[in-house]
Amino acid sequence: MKKVGFLILIVGVMLASCKSTKKAAQTPFEPATQQTTTTTAAPKVFSVPEAKETAPAAASDKPISVRKESISFTQPEDQTQNSFFVIIGSFSSLDNAKNFRQTLISEGFTPIILQSGTGYYRVCVDSFKNEASARQRVQQIRQGYPKYADVWLLIKE
Repeated sequence: MKKVGFLILIVGVMLASCKSTKKAAQTPFEPATQQTTTTTAAPKVFSVPEAKETAPAAASDKPISVRKESISFTQPEDQTQNSFFVIIGSFSSLDNAKNFRQTLISEGFTPIILQSGTGYYRVCVDSFKNEASARQRVQQIRQGYPKYADVWLLIKE
């Protein structure tokens, strides 16, 4: 009997707590209207500077990312004595790197695929003996091919 009474009490509390206390609005909504009788303008609390026509920041303004890694060449004929490589793509799968290489060839690049010591396949579009030439090539790619704005520099360890 106690269980039944307790159960009725619980159900009663649950039903009482589910009631909404919000009341419906008595008057219909009327949007605020602007008063036109005032002749003086209200003081501004803050001001926003006028937007100036400026060109968006060029991709060449972005700093060049540089990494040092040990690398090996996937094709023996691609081997070079250069130490600075311009990397345009990085993949964990060799098949994906080869597909991207074909895309780059159709765009006029002569890419090679490097395998880094970290296990990634790096798609390289140029290599240089000095860093200044490599950085200049990175800037050229960023300006000429905005979709490759994330091109970076790899230094052979």
